[in-house]
Amino acid sequence: MEFKSCKYVVERIDGDYAMLRNLEEPDSEWKQVARALLPDEIMEGTKLLYELLQYSVIR
Repeated sequence: MEFKSCKYVVERIDGDYAMLRNLEEPDSEWKQVARALLPDEIMEGTKLLYELLQYSVIR
């Protein structure tokens, strides 16, 4: 089984959800993700790596 990693940027935070834009496919639709699945320290503009079913902040 192959796991794909993706890089995102937090475009908008709306209550319990964040809207993420795929950095590798900028024209694709934004992805809505529950904030409970994301690192606590995110804010708009934070870059994230999705890998092995987890999100982590890219510094």
